[in-house]
Amino acid sequence: MTVKILAFCGSARRASLNGKLLEIAAAGARKEGAEITFIALADYPLPIYDADVESTNGVPEQARALQKLFASHDALLVASPEHNGGYTALLKNTIDWVSRPTATGSPGLTLFSGKVAAVISASPGPMGGIRAMLGMRGVLEKLGAIVIPQGFSLGSAHQAFAESGGLADEKADAEVRRVGLGLVGVTKQLITS
Repeated sequence: MTVKILAFCGSARRASLNGKLLEIAAAGARKEGAEITFIALADYPLPIYDADVESTNGVPEQARALQKLFASHDALLVASPEHNGGYTALLKNTIDWVSRPTATGSPGLTLFSGKVAAVISASPGPMGGIRAMLGMRGVLEKLGAIVIPQGFSLGSAHQAFAESGGLADEKADAEVRRVGLGLVGVTKQLITS
């Protein structure tokens, strides 16, 4: 059985440190046989979630496309940058729209409920975005996702990457890959039970 993982980053920057970290974690999942779909949230522009906008205009087509992606994957791999001590507005807004009722009328919460998720974070600061990572874990758990205990926050991230794309610190690189590996392992257990 192939585990399908949807991987995305809460940063719209092309050279995002979190995007680089996401690649490493995904490599760990891929080594365990997972199929990874990377998406850039900037490719799905959405208005700031507002119930009045939704009631007037409905759920935007970009949110519908994201809902289909969430529905077709077994697990989520999320890289959460830290802005002023929290996760990004881009990441939260995306989740808010995806959680809205689907085109068939089923609750959007079912796109998260029971789905396995892992959260990682990178920051130039010494704490590595751990506050954003913990906050995002809380949001996903509130939506019913099963967030695995493995996570990783990378401090001084602007100095941590080797030219090869991996982390210069081999132990840290291996730990990030174990997040992806753990995500696949827990997902397989849930799917087959």
